[in-house]
Amino acid sequence: MIVIDHAALHDITERIFTAAGSNADEARTIADYLVEANLRGHDSHGVGLVPNYLSHLAAGTVVANRKGRVASENGSLIVYDGERAWGQIAAREATLIAIAKARETGVAVVALRNPHHIGRVGKYGEMCAEAGLVSFHFANVTDTRPAVAPWRGSDARFSTNPVCIAIPGPEPERPIILDMATSVVAMGKVRVARNKGEQMKPGTLLDGAGKPTTDPGAMYRQPRGAVLTFGEHKGYALAFVCEMLAGALCGGGTMRPERQGAGTATNGMLTIVIDPSRLVDRDWLRQEITAMTAYITASPPQHPDEPVLIPGDPERISRAERIKNGVPVDDETWRELTVAARGVNVLVEAPGARPGS
Repeated sequence: MIVIDHAALHDITERIFTAAGSNADEARTIADYLVEANLRGHDSHGVGLVPNYLSHLAAGTVVANRKGRVASENGSLIVYDGERAWGQIAAREATLIAIAKARETGVAVVALRNPHHIGRVGKYGEMCAEAGLVSFHFANVTDTRPAVAPWRGSDARFSTNPVCIAIPGPEPERPIILDMATSVVAMGKVRVARNKGEQMKPGTLLDGAGKPTTDPGAMYRQPRGAVLTFGEHKGYALAFVCEMLAGALCGGGTMRPERQGAGTATNGMLTIVIDPSRLVDRDWLRQEITAMTAYITASPPQHPDEPVLIPGDPERISRAERIKNGVPVDDETWRELTVAARGVNVLVEAPGARPGS
């Protein structure tokens, strides 16, 4: 395990995407979103994705310096075609359009289809909450191998299908952000465990024969294993709904057999943004959220060093700690990152190393 300053990690990531062909704004934005995921403790959606991203770029399944476009607009209903742009770029544009439309009309529904992998969905919820808006985000994935088994099933049939709900919080810098995979863990966390040589918790994975396992390597062998949904049938039902809302309703498609194994990752995301001031007085809403937050978090903790938090607090705690002390990156992820960087003629040195040493 190495620990690297977040600014240095951002510089490395930005240089990689610049060398890969992105313009300055695009490279900076992708680096912003990936490193922010690491800072918030979601290493599964951080710089460990860079090697896969570059392989997709080389294969032509993602196109640099493209933002996507509004394909149709009917009142508050908008379809945004990502046009194979980097997902962080297309999803940012779609979210900004949703924010502007919600401010104008009170509500916006944006169907994002055909972008590359959009990364941590919570980022787009944070954007809406920072604008004083409430948002709902439902995502699915296609053009990759399925990773998650349905309830009562023994093999993978869909992806980790995340859900995000964002609400302005008791303080401007403390929005309420529910951001979760509908599987027990995100697939990236399995990758991180494999790279660290760690086992998964029981009740997380099935092996290629459909039997319970704790070995993350089961997801990287043939026949491939599967991740389980959280909460048994409840997580499965939510994942199923995400597949329909983000895949079918957004027009990009669901994880049917003909949309599997294309060697890339395509997201669909249905975003619903509401201006709460069209429903209730904004000051009253803030007071109500503040009062209820205080009441809930005043519950005596079961363990003295583990106080009650609100959704979004763990990520804020992680961010503060990692900005102060650095971002941990396991050795295998660092090796994969440096190899990928060399592929675009970027030299990445270990933290603390001097040029030429």
